[in-house]
Amino acid sequence: MHHKSVLVTGCSSGIGRCVAVGLQQRGYRVIATARRQRDLDDLAQQGLEAIHLELDQPTSVAAAVTQVLERCEGHVFGLFNNAAYGQPGAVEDLTWEVLEAQLRTNLLGWHELTRLLIPGMRQRGEGRIIQNSSVLGLVAMPYRGAYNCSKFALEGLTDTLRLELYSSGIRVSLIEPGPIESRFRENSRAKFKQNIDAETSVHREQYRALEARLASDGPTMPFTLPPEAVLKKVVHALESRHPRARYAVTTPTHVFAALRRLLGTRQLDWLLRRASGGGSR
Repeated sequence: MHHKSVLVTGCSSGIGRCVAVGLQQRGYRVIATARRQRDLDDLAQQGLEAIHLELDQPTSVAAAVTQVLERCEGHVFGLFNNAAYGQPGAVEDLTWEVLEAQLRTNLLGWHELTRLLIPGMRQRGEGRIIQNSSVLGLVAMPYRGAYNCSKFALEGLTDTLRLELYSSGIRVSLIEPGPIESRFRENSRAKFKQNIDAETSVHREQYRALEARLASDGPTMPFTLPPEAVLKKVVHALESRHPRARYAVTTPTHVFAALRRLLGTRQLDWLLRRASGGGSR
């Protein structure tokens, strides 16, 4: 039994729910976050400590941190930043407000949450910060510009944080999944319909195909894995004496990471255009 406390964000479904439950079963004290009350109630019924968190609101982040530190006597051993969504749409169709909203949830909220928990980790001389990035933090794909932007920025911010915390006892890791079974595609479709004027766009034909993929049931990409594949990496990042800086999850992540090193920009662009027919976490 570990009895160490871990904060997991975005636990309404998918990766976050799987990781929260899996860590609890390994003996961790898990504090799980969600936005909707019905999800908080569901988490509580599973025996998890559930708190409300809206990552795009600094006051909500601060209030959540206060609750967590009060419950954990000022120190959280592990943080798994996971809560995020994907905003589909061509870059030229992303308004200031839409791109800002993507970054507030997928990047700025994570940063503020992490920043407020680091002092307690420093005081104890230990901690694990685990960021759930994406294969789309390594390579770009058409019509994923907002999500690409958030994950590329997360990769850079996390690499810098890892360098700065080197001698602190706090270890920082990135997890880079490819396609994972979750409600991610369903949520992306809702954001697409809410924020993109598809019919007046020059990309309307491509949007029709994109929306059809988002609306389809089941995996739309080969090599899709269950969320337990991410849980396995989170466990290693929490428990290893030497956690890795990066954990690739799924075959597409391994392949694209290698191709990014091997191919020139023109060749990689051609391949990414061909591969952009599916969705990615």
